[in-house]
Amino acid sequence: MAVLVTKWFGVFLCDEKTNKIIDKTLMSLDPDLTAEKLALIQKGQILQEERDLVAKTGKASVSERRQSELGRPEMYDSSFIKPENFGFTPEMMHEVMIRLGKLRTSEPVPRDRNLVQAIRYLDSLHETCNLIDERLHEWYGMHFPEFSDIANDRKYSDLIANHGEREGIIEELNLNIQSMGADFDSEDMNSVRSLAENLSNMYDERERIEEYIESIVKETCPNMCELLGGPLAARLISLAGGLERLSSLPSSTVQLLGAEKAMFRHLRSGKRPPKHGVLYQYPAVHRGPYWQRGKIARSLAGKALTAAKIDNYKGEYRGDVLLKEFETRVEDIQRRYPDPPKKKKSSSSKKKRPNRR
Repeated sequence: MAVLVTKWFGVFLCDEKTNKIIDKTLMSLDPDLTAEKLALIQKGQILQEERDLVAKTGKASVSERRQSELGRPEMYDSSFIKPENFGFTPEMMHEVMIRLGKLRTSEPVPRDRNLVQAIRYLDSLHETCNLIDERLHEWYGMHFPEFSDIANDRKYSDLIANHGEREGIIEELNLNIQSMGADFDSEDMNSVRSLAENLSNMYDERERIEEYIESIVKETCPNMCELLGGPLAARLISLAGGLERLSSLPSSTVQLLGAEKAMFRHLRSGKRPPKHGVLYQYPAVHRGPYWQRGKIARSLAGKALTAAKIDNYKGEYRGDVLLKEFETRVEDIQRRYPDPPKKKKSSSSKKKRPNRR
C-alpha cells in the first residue's frame, strides 16, 4: 500500500511495508516559490503535486488529516526521508522559513479577527469609563453632592463639561434645590470640567466602536447575528478567538465559553459545574427558571454552532430558520419541565436506626 508524505522540501509516495520511495516531486530551490507552497499547506489546502502523485497510483493512504480527501489518514514514520539526500541544506530551510513567516504575516487579516480586537477594545473602554465616572462623582460630589441623584452616566458628565458651576446645571434642569456642597476655585473647576469632557469623549468613542462591531457582525456572520444579536455574537467570536475556531468547537464548549473560571473551580474543588457562560446574556436563558437554563443554553449553543459553521463556510442564509427552531425548542422545554426538580434528601438527613442493645 502506498502512503503519501509531504515534507517541506517535497511530496513523496512511499511503500508502506518496505519504506522505499516509489515516486516524488521535489519543491523548488527558489525559497519564495517553496514558501508559497508551504503557505498553502498551512492554510489546509491540498497541493497539485499531491493530487498528481495519488492519481498515478489510483489509491493511497495519507499521512496528514489535511489530505483526507485523497485517501485514508494513518500514522506513518517518514523520518527516513531526509532533506540532505535531495540537495536541500539547513541554510535553505532557514531561508524558506523566513520567507514563509514574512508571507503569512503580510496576508490580509479576516474581518472576524478585527472583531476580536474591537470587542476587547470595547471592554477596555467600559472599564475605563466606569473608573473615570467614579472619580468624577467623587470629585464633583464635593461641589454638588445632590447632582448624583439627579443624573448619571452620559448626562452627568455632559452637564458638568458644559456648565461646571452648579448654578448653571440647576438653571438648565430647572431645579429647586439648595446644595450643601463646597465652592471650587476656578482652577479646580477647570480641572473637573476637563475630566468631564474626557469622559464624554470616551462615551462617544464607545458608541462609535459599538456601531463598528455591529457592522462587522452583520457583514461577516449574518446567521449568528440573526440568532444571537450583534453584541452577543461578537462576544462569542471574541471568546473563541475567531469565527473559524468557533466553528470548529464542540457545542458543549460553545455553551461554556466565558465560564472558564467556574469550570476550573469545578474541576479543582468538585463544586457544581457551570451550565452556561456568556450565553447567559441571551434573554431566553437569563429570564428562564433556573432549572431550565441549562437545557435552553445547550440548545442555543447547538444552534449558534450551526450558524457559525454556515457563516464560516459562506453557506446560504438560514438565520431565520435557526431562530425559529430554537424558539420551538424553548417552548418544548418550558412545556416538559414546568416545575423545579425535587431535591434529593442527603444521607445525613435520614433518621438513624435506634441502638437495640
